[in-house]
Order: sequence, then C-alpha cells, then structure tokens
Amino acid sequence: MIGWIIFIVATIGWHIGLYGMFKKAGIQPWKALIPFYNTWCMVEKMELKKIWFFLQLIPIAGQFITIWICIKFVEYFGRFGVGHHALTVFLPFIYFPYLGFSDSERYAGKKVVDNYKKSTAREWIDAAAFAVVAATLIRTFVFEAYTIPTPSMEKTLLVNDFLFVSKFSYGPRIPNTPIAMPFVHHTIPVLNTKSYSEVIHIPYTRWFASPVKRNDVVVFNFPVNDTLIDLPEFGSQITYYQMVNAYGRDQVWNQYGSSIKTRPVDKRENFIKRCVAIAGDTLQVINGHVYTNGVPQNENLFPNIERMYLFSNPSKTMVTAESLEPLGIWARESQNDIQEDGRLVNITNAEYKAMTEANKKLFQHYNDNRPAMLFPYNADTSKGWRADNYGPLWIPKKGASIELTPDNLIRYQRCIEVYEGNTVAINNGKVYINDAEAKSYTFKMNYYFMMGDNRHNSLDSRFWGFVPEDHVVGKASMIWFSWENGPRWKRFFNSIK
Repeated sequence: MIGWIIFIVATIGWHIGLYGMFKKAGIQPWKALIPFYNTWCMVEKMELKKIWFFLQLIPIAGQFITIWICIKFVEYFGRFGVGHHALTVFLPFIYFPYLGFSDSERYAGKKVVDNYKKSTAREWIDAAAFAVVAATLIRTFVFEAYTIPTPSMEKTLLVNDFLFVSKFSYGPRIPNTPIAMPFVHHTIPVLNTKSYSEVIHIPYTRWFASPVKRNDVVVFNFPVNDTLIDLPEFGSQITYYQMVNAYGRDQVWNQYGSSIKTRPVDKRENFIKRCVAIAGDTLQVINGHVYTNGVPQNENLFPNIERMYLFSNPSKTMVTAESLEPLGIWARESQNDIQEDGRLVNITNAEYKAMTEANKKLFQHYNDNRPAMLFPYNADTSKGWRADNYGPLWIPKKGASIELTPDNLIRYQRCIEVYEGNTVAINNGKVYINDAEAKSYTFKMNYYFMMGDNRHNSLDSRFWGFVPEDHVVGKASMIWFSWENGPRWKRFFNSIK
C-alpha cells in the first residue's frame, strides 16, 4: 500500500510539474496531463525527429528514450549540468514542479540549446553514465528481462521465451551485494571470476513488501545454491547437498573441494516456477495432483500444465511428434520416453480435455513413484513419499510457531539454521537454539513451495525444499519475445498466467 501511495504521489508530481513547464514553453498545459501525448508535444516543441517518439514504444529501450526526451526538454530551460540531469532521472516529481512554477526558472528555447556545446568526451561520458545508472536502477527495482533456459515450465513457458519480470509486484529487494559489475549476475564472462564484492553486505531489505500469491509464476534465487560444486555437470543440476546426502561430506570435499563455492542470496542462480503453496498452507501431491489445504488445484485454470501419460503402443514403433498430431498433442521427440509397454508422452491439461473419449483410452495417467532423493532427505521417502505422491507438508509462516520435535527438526532445521541465521544443537535429547534450550520456534519469514508446470521434468521444491521470502526476485508478467528456429509470433506480448 505504501508503495502504491508513493507511486501515485510521484506520478501526480511529475504531471503537475510538466503542466507548469508546458505553460512556460507556450504549449497548452492540459496536454501535459495525457500520457504519451505529452512526450509527442515535447518532441514537436524541440523540433526533434518524430522517430524519437515512436522509439519509446520499444520494450525496455523505450524507457530510456522517454527519460532522454525529458532530459532534452530540461535543457530547453537552460539546465545542462549533470546535477540537473540527475534530478530529472531520479526526482522528476520534485524537480519538474520547481522548473514549472519557480519564478527564477524560464523556458530558454532552441537558441540556447544550439549555442551550448559539449565536448565529445563529455557527450560520451554523460551518455555512458546515464545508461549504466538508469539501466541498473530499472533492472534492480522495476523489472528485468529473463530468458527461459529449460523446459521445466512447459508448456506455460517454452525454452527461449523472453520475459519481463516485475520487481515491484512483491516490492523491490535491495541487493545484498551492492558492489557488483552491472548487467551480469554472479560471474564475469570470459574472465570467469566473481562479479561482486562482499565487502559491503546489506541484510535482507524489501521496500513496500507484498506477499507472493498462490499460483503466481515466480522468479527466485535457488535456495540450495548457497553452496555449490561449480562444475558444468553439477551447479544447479546436481546440488551440493544431494552429493553430500549420497556420498557424505568428507568424500565430496576430498574430491571436489577446490570447486566448491558459496554465494550470497542475491547471487544465487535464478529459477522460475509456479508457487503452488504459500506460507501457512499444507501441501500434498496425490497421484500427481496438487492439493492445498485439502483442496485440489483447479486444473482448468492452468490449461498448459503438463504431465506424463503412458501411451499404449503394442507395436513398439517409434512415437513421433507427427503421429501424435492427429490426437491433438503437440510434442517434441525429447518429450517421449520409451517404456516396456508403451511410451511416456507429455500432455497438457487442455490437450487431454480436448481428446475424444476413444483417444483418452489410449493414454493412462503415469505416476512417478520411483525412489528419489526428495526433500527433506529422510525416512519420509521410505514411508512412501514420491514425486507424484508427496506430503503432507506444512509451509512455514512468519510469526507462526512449531514444536521442536525430531520430525519437525528434519523438515524445518534448514529454515531455522541457514535461512534465518540461528545455530541449532541437540544435546541429550534437548534442542538448543543460539545456545539456549528451546522447545518451540517462531519463524521470522514467510516461505513458499514451488513446482514446475512440466510436472515430470522439473527440479523443484519436492527435491530441495522451501523458498524463503528473501529469495524472491519478482513475478513473471509478460512474454515479450519468443524464438525457436524463428520468431514464435503468437507468443509475443502474452501475459503469463
């Protein structure tokens, strides 16, 4: 709410200031109040080429063009200094009213601009500084472009979909490591060195925080990437903790110690999944279907979620994408997996619903009940927890308390110890938190449970656990570009549901 109030106040201040500036420039002031038309009027008044107006409509780059037009308009008031440009970029809702209504400021016109000359070096320095600062601020606090690298969210999101991720949906998060190379994540390309310094480390801070909502598609930092084996075959595909659970810490460190790294929260790999359970929910997966607080997920709301079906194929002939098309199924060869009595085929909710009853009989629901290393990496797996039959599991909620039983410690010790920064010890059957005996614990953060829409091909919370609120980056909001052997035009500018 506070964030929206500030946004509204800033927007009103910007337009009020522009109203006064238009009046001084001899433009009918009411035109300042109409979005886009106001920049058209500025372009006309300054006698710039009309192409600059239309360039504003380009995603991401258009934001810079709008700011540049505003900077140019300020120069027509005789204000050329870096300080005036900075005020235009960062505090226009204060600076514009000053220019528009101060008796000491006047519209100087084109002649003053034409007579003012910057050196070539100054032009380049100003342009570079503005681009870096503005782009970094937008990327950090407003939105960021993100590319889908894996099929874990198919077919809601496809490989090589390019997204806008809104940082403002859950409140912009202040970087833990503010000293960092712009435009790269954790590693400088080619040099293969860290892109950040931890000399300054800012604790978790989020402005105008808003919680993640159930069923949102969320980008977040991969929680168990705090420690990783930094080799191509490991990284996020096979986590450090999976290796430790499988082979023991000593063997992992003896073999891979020189490649083991740690990363702060904001420099861990970016993942994208759907939030299927929020703080305070109890999640369960039954025969591949998600239940939250005992209520099944409404699959009609998510037609592109897909899961494996066993396609009866007595002839054992190759099942190709072409052979599935008459059944209304869109598939790649890589999505098919041979089985003894047929083939596994990924089918979306919409594709299955649209089938005739006769065709549905050719497919059987497939449940992945193979033993696997599932969170919380304990005897629950032997009790019957599998990828398609998982839980029930309660999701920690800020302010909620749990009893520190052995069962709860197995599930929530990582939250208490790693994510919330406490020490946990067990002596003579008693639990000690920060060296004080404790029988209960109250959580400091909200947590979330994430799953990929490609339910049988997703490394998600079933395998590594909860996502703490301080790992949340933003909400996936729109596909602005998509590519597979050429543009996928139908996906351009689609909202993400």
